[in-house]
Amino acid sequence: MLIVGAGTVAASLIEGFGAAYPQAQIRVCNRTQSKAEELVARYPGTLVAPDLQQAVAAADIVVTCTMSSTPVIKGDWLRPGQHLNMIGAYRPDMREADDTALTRSQIYCDSFDTTLDHIGEFKIPLAEGVIQRSDVRADFYSIDQFPSYNPAAITLFKNGGGAHLDLMSSHHVLEKWKANAVIWWLG
Repeated sequence: MLIVGAGTVAASLIEGFGAAYPQAQIRVCNRTQSKAEELVARYPGTLVAPDLQQAVAAADIVVTCTMSSTPVIKGDWLRPGQHLNMIGAYRPDMREADDTALTRSQIYCDSFDTTLDHIGEFKIPLAEGVIQRSDVRADFYSIDQFPSYNPAAITLFKNGGGAHLDLMSSHHVLEKWKANAVIWWLG
């Protein structure tokens, strides 16, 4: 797994993905290598990836959490079977992946309503005719349209964020916790 960016969100990603996939090798790449070094020093087993292109080529999952207004991920670097998960670049003028990444990928997002016309990752290529609205296959409200793993496909997910999604996730976790607490209590 490759995390691109070394801020607060990157630390949360290391913790979250490390808990979900304890056997995964996590690497961090940042435009300022010293920031990546500072971050990985806090997480034993996590490594710095000094070369972005090489790190993308080696990763099965690439997660971006940058504030970039110009694409940092090039579609030509991606290979079949990879997943690109973009959670940074949330403004209309920001992008983390280039047009080639979009046109080579099966595209998904968290919410059509809050992402397509509001975040540069999709807003700009939609306005320029690089992609069409129908190219974004599904969002969390049509989760049944998300695919099973296909080793021949590149998948791309854009998280536009929003408090409503945080609330939905928190509610889900709370309900799971309550169910487990009842089971434990009934023992």
